[in-house]
Order: sequence, then structure tokens, then C-alpha cells
Amino acid sequence: MTNKVHLSESLIYSSGSQVVTRSDVVGPSGVILHPAGAVGVVVKSPPDLDHHYRVRFPDGVEESLKPSELTLLAKYKEGRIGEGAEGLHDGDLFDRVIFRCVIGSQAYGLDDEASDVDRRGCFLPKAERHWSLFGIPEQLECHETQESYWEIQKFVVLALKANPNVLECLYTPLVEKATPLAEELLAMRESFLSRLVYQTYNGYVLSQFKKMQAGLRNQGRVKPKHVMHLIRLLISGIGVLRDGFVPVRVDKHRDELLAIKRGELLWQETEKWRTQLHQEFDEALQQTSLPERPDYEKANAFLVKARRAAMAKDLP
Repeated sequence: MTNKVHLSESLIYSSGSQVVTRSDVVGPSGVILHPAGAVGVVVKSPPDLDHHYRVRFPDGVEESLKPSELTLLAKYKEGRIGEGAEGLHDGDLFDRVIFRCVIGSQAYGLDDEASDVDRRGCFLPKAERHWSLFGIPEQLECHETQESYWEIQKFVVLALKANPNVLECLYTPLVEKATPLAEELLAMRESFLSRLVYQTYNGYVLSQFKKMQAGLRNQGRVKPKHVMHLIRLLISGIGVLRDGFVPVRVDKHRDELLAIKRGELLWQETEKWRTQLHQEFDEALQQTSLPERPDYEKANAFLVKARRAAMAKDLP
């Protein structure tokens, strides 16, 4: 995977940052004081990008330079490695999507007229790109169309860690695209299920509810939709441990969940339900027939096969 230096266009370098001059630093008489590519240290940062930095060079001389005349040393050393990786976010990698599905409210059966269609899945880059100096992104995103795809290895690793979003991808009934290789992945989806679901799902819900309780104390409100999805996640986790299957649709609890979303269920009632679900989750863990850990060997064998298939001209 690509390990790049990510910089916001509005970033202001802090004092002590090592920077490189993008052009020659010329004195009043036209003499070049420091050539393009000279390294200096920021001794004073501007309040905004409309003002100048104060930069000290190795000879002890300090110069006042515009933000546009400097770049961070770490970014400068990265060079075209970073630029090449950025180019891989374009349509050519979206053409390498092997699996596309719909998750979220549409898949849960909790959608309404305002609900978005959330598409997720995974992509398999060509072998040459995977091997290249520029690397590949772990994730492709298109905010306009609410699409997000993980690189195949990232997808498999997240599934092994019982990531809820990825497991729901493997079990959603709304599959829009699945190449033969993706069909193999779906056929082995049970291999990703383990008792880790308990720790992953439970831990996330507990941390989020703790934040919500703080929000209630400080602001007196929470987002009902977020509360609904946390309760839904607990219900789903219990189902995984009990049945060895990820229950994506929530038809049985649809009315109660939508009542939370509409703000019709009091917080105290929601908390009572959440506590009850945690107890059921504990019981499900004690009774589950799922293995302690997922099938790493089977997942690895699939990934190796996928990498070999990526050498072919056509999408496997």
C-alpha cells in the first residue's frame, strides 16, 4: 500500500518544520542568496497563508518567504511517488471493482424517501500497479455517488477482524456486481465469522454510547439515527453469534428502530433496550458455535489466488 505524506492545501507549517525553497531566494541586488532546493527551518509561522514565513538557513541567515515559495521537506523528498499514487484514484481503478453491493438503510429495510444508496465493495488492481513504485490506495471513494471500495487485501483483513461494514457487504442481499473471483469470496464468507464479532461490535457500541452520554450532558441531545444504527448493530451481532450468519435486514425490529430514528422512543427506554441487548450478546457468546478466530489460512489462500489472477489481462 502507498504510505504517503498527506498535506492539506490550507496547512500552515509550524515552527521547527524543515522546508525546501521552490525557487531561488534572490537578494535586493539580484544575487541568489539561496538556490531553489535549499533547506531551511521555519522559525516563525504566519497567521494565515496570505502572510510570510520566517525561515532560517544553514548559514544563519533568515529570510521572509511566501507560503507558495516553500514546501515541506518530507513532501519534497516524496517527489513523484506521491503524484503517481494520486493518479490511481481515477476511473481506471474503479474499472477494477470486482464486487459492488448496497449496504446501509436500503439493505437493512430502514430506508425512507431521504435515504441515500450506499454502495460498497472491493477492487483488484492489476499486478503491475500493485508491484509498482507508486503503490495503490487502500480505498477508493466517490462522494457524489456514495460509493466506497476497499482494495482486496484491505477488504479481506477487515473481514477477518469482524469489521461490521465489510461483513455486511458479504451478506447483503443487494449485490449489483460480482465477478467469478468475487463469487468465490462470497462462497467462503462463513470463514470470516468468529467470536471476534463480540469484541468488535460490542466495543464499538460501548464507545459510541459513551460519547452520546457525554453529548447529552453537554448539549442535551443526540442524533436519533446514530442511536438507531448502534442498536441495530447489537441486534446484528447477537444474530451472528447465534446463527452463524450476518442478519442484514431487520424486519423483525423495524418498527422499534424507526421509532428511535424518529425520536419517538425516550432515551431511558433506548438505554434499557441497549442494556438488555448487551446481556443477550453475553449469553450468545457463551452459547455460540463460532470458532475463536476466523479461518486465516483459507483467507490467505484466496488472497494469493486473487493476486495471481491480477496478472491476467481481463478482470477475474
